[in-house]
Amino acid sequence: MNQILSLREKRAQAWDAAKAFLDEKRGSDGLISAEDAVTYDRMEAEVVNLGKEIERLERQASIDRELSAPASAPITGKPGSGASEKTGRATDEYARAFWKSMRRKGVNFDIQNALQAGTDTEGGYLVPDEFERTLVDALQEQNIFRQLAHVITTSTGDRKIPVVATHGSAAWIDEEGAYVESDDTFGQVSIGAYKLGTMIRVSEELLNDSVFDLPSYIATEFARRIGSAEEEAFFSGNGTGRPTGILNAAGGAQVGVTAASATAVTLDEVMDLFYALRSPYRKRAVFLTNDATVKALRKLKDTTGQYLWAPSVTAGTPDTILNRPIYTSAYMPVMAAGAKSVVFGDFSYYWVADRTTRSFKRLNELYAATGQVGFLASERVDGKLVLAEAVQALQQKSA
Repeated sequence: MNQILSLREKRAQAWDAAKAFLDEKRGSDGLISAEDAVTYDRMEAEVVNLGKEIERLERQASIDRELSAPASAPITGKPGSGASEKTGRATDEYARAFWKSMRRKGVNFDIQNALQAGTDTEGGYLVPDEFERTLVDALQEQNIFRQLAHVITTSTGDRKIPVVATHGSAAWIDEEGAYVESDDTFGQVSIGAYKLGTMIRVSEELLNDSVFDLPSYIATEFARRIGSAEEEAFFSGNGTGRPTGILNAAGGAQVGVTAASATAVTLDEVMDLFYALRSPYRKRAVFLTNDATVKALRKLKDTTGQYLWAPSVTAGTPDTILNRPIYTSAYMPVMAAGAKSVVFGDFSYYWVADRTTRSFKRLNELYAATGQVGFLASERVDGKLVLAEAVQALQQKSA
C-alpha cells in the first residue's frame, strides 16, 4: 500500500511538472512549438504510465488479500445450533458434482443425481451459487459499466419498470376556489433478456492435471470475454439482439451539447455538458470517455488558470473533472465527426437485468480428435437507460 501511495504522489508531481512546462512554453497564441509538444507528450505519457502501474498494483493487492484469506472459518458455536443448511445449487455436494462433471467425460449415477438440482433446459448445468458470485465479481472487475449501473436479477418474462413521464404541479387558488387537477403521467420501460455466450477449449492433459485450477481459469477467462462483450453492448448496443446502449440514438443518453469542432472539445463545452444535467442528477454523476479524449481534456484550464483534470492521490478513488469522477472505457468513441465522445450523468438509471443464472456445458466429442474438451458458457442479460434525462452526452460536430 505504501508503494501505491508513493506512486500516486509521484504521479501528482509529474502532472504538476507537465502543467508548469505547458504554461511556460505556451506562446501568445496559446500554442506550443512542435519540439515542445513532443516533450510535453513524453511527460504526459509518464503520468499515464504511472496511473496504469497504480491500477496493476491495486489489482495485485486485491488478489493477494483474497488468496491470504482463511480457507475456512473457525467453529465458534455449538454444531447444529442455528447454522443455515445449504440447499439446491448452494450445497457442497452439488459443487463437487458440478466440477467433477466438468473435468471428466464419464460420471457415475451419484454425480448425475446430485446435478439434478441445476439441470439446464439446453443440456448444460447451472453453475454453483458460490461460483456464480465469483464470476459476477470478476465481471465487475472486467466491466466498468456494471460498477456504475443498477443491476437486478429477473426470473421469467420481461421486467416492466414504471417511469414518471411528466410531473404534476401545484397552483395558487383563490378563496373558495376549485383545485386544479394536475396528474402525473406514467410510462413503462420493458427489460427482457438477450443471450450471450462463448466457448473455450482445454487440452485433456491440462484438464486431468490436478494442479490445474479449472474453476479459477474458467471464472477469469469467461469473465474477460463476457465482460468485454457486455460493456460494448451497454455502450453502443442498438437493442436488436443485444441491450440498448447508452450511446444509441433511440433510448440512449440525451445530447446535451454539440461541440463546435469534429475533433476537439473546449472548456466551455465541458462546462455546458456539466450544467446540461439537472442538479439532482449531478450529485451522483460521473464522466465517461475514451483515453484519447482524456488526453485532450488534460490540457483544458478554467478562467483562474486551474487545469480541468485533477489526478487522484488517494488509493481507490478515480481522477476527477469539475470535482466529479471520470472513468474511461475502450468502447467510448474517440473524438470524430458526429461521435458522442463524452457522457456525463447518473448511471444508476441504466438498469442491467440478469436473467436467473449462468449456465455451463461440456462438449466431449466435438474436439476429441485433437485431444481437447470444449466448454460453453452462456447468460441472458439486457440493459436499458430507464430515464433519458439522467445522462447527457457531448456530441462532436457532424462533418
